[in-house]
Amino acid sequence: MPTQYSVELSRIIKEFSLETLYLPGSAEEILISNNDVNRPGLQFGGYYKYFDNTRIQIVGKAEESFLKSFEKDKYNELTDNFFAKKPAAVIISRSLQLDGFAEAAEKHGVPLLRTADNTSEFMASLIAFLNLCLAPRITRHGVLVEVYGEGILILGESGVGKSETAIELVKRGHRLIADDAVEIRKVSNKSLVGTSPSNIRHFIELRGIGIINVSRIFGVGAVKLTEKIDFIINIEPWDNEKTYDRMGLEDQKTEILGLEIPSITIPVKPGRDLAVIIEVAAMNTRQKKLGYNAAADLLSRLGMTDEAKEINPSDIEVF
Repeated sequence: MPTQYSVELSRIIKEFSLETLYLPGSAEEILISNNDVNRPGLQFGGYYKYFDNTRIQIVGKAEESFLKSFEKDKYNELTDNFFAKKPAAVIISRSLQLDGFAEAAEKHGVPLLRTADNTSEFMASLIAFLNLCLAPRITRHGVLVEVYGEGILILGESGVGKSETAIELVKRGHRLIADDAVEIRKVSNKSLVGTSPSNIRHFIELRGIGIINVSRIFGVGAVKLTEKIDFIINIEPWDNEKTYDRMGLEDQKTEILGLEIPSITIPVKPGRDLAVIIEVAAMNTRQKKLGYNAAADLLSRLGMTDEAKEINPSDIEVF
């Protein structure tokens, strides 16, 4: 059974600077576990089939106009019926003043908040925030860096040189997100976002030196809190018995949380400058996103496009 995550209501209040109209208890103890939100127009009309009270409810101008079209007694009845369903929280947008809401919220123990933001804009921001906080997640041993705007996750066995490579990349002007433990969250059906556990954030272990704080040594511009994972580089010791991709025509993928992320494998041996290789890999990835593939271009110029799939990398002599 997948783990269900939750976020404290206090974090939502702080993130969006919400005005508190009523809380049945401490905001730190009120947990939100559903990343969907709802505008309760149908519910104010009396339709509660499929109503999910674990969702945050957002009341805007349309709901206000609908409720005010009724006489006071009917208005109070609809309001009371709505709060009696005990939604996770109710947020009023546009700083609207809605009579009877605070009383109904207190009667049924429902958190009631208010924002000055436009309803649609606030909903979009809230959904994005909840998607990040409540996203499925996994922790992988590796390093996450931003190179030329690409989020690159470096994986490999302990001692293969991931942290040393990250330091060299930082010296070259790129940014560190996480070292050793990368917390990866699936924020949508298409993207993964990586960050570092807060207790080890911006620290790197270098064998022979010890622990260093990257933000203190290289400045705050050398670090970043989160980054989308665009590319994965697997680092492994060079194996003379193994055939490595020489052309770059193979589309390798690494699956994380059900998503397949483009990846490559880089063999390590003395003399190879991993930082430079990763920089080139990042730029090459950006070119492929823009529709250009250097290997396919070369084969096309050589008139070997049709034979490209038949090329065996082991038949190519090493320079």
